[in-house]
Amino acid sequence: QVQLVESGGGLVQAGGSLRLSCAASGDTFSNYAMAWFRQAPGKEREFVAAIKWLGIDTRYADSTKGRFTISRVNAKNTVYLQMNSLKPEDTAVYYCAATKTRRALPTEFDYWGQGTQVTVSS
Repeated sequence: QVQLVESGGGLVQAGGSLRLSCAASGDTFSNYAMAWFRQAPGKEREFVAAIKWLGIDTRYADSTKGRFTISRVNAKNTVYLQMNSLKPEDTAVYYCAATKTRRALPTEFDYWGQGTQVTVSS
């Protein structure tokens, strides 16, 4: 089992940047692929980005348009999401997620953090 705790959310104006962090504990961090999802009120949870064990295999949702970057530092048991050129439509609760599956498809992530709120003003 692994526990995930997100931080770094907050208020930002359109065009600004934020970096989210997710700290993992309770299991060997390098055994997990990691991902970020987001959910706005009344909407389905949406995949944002994923990164596999060694940090060289990444996948992004088309909606990021190259604005977001996922990374991990295994020695710190931490995964990051750098978000640049933020838009009001990026407003959501952002969740950190983990899976031990080999393919690490978005539907396979099964461990979740509590979420951190990101609000982008116009």
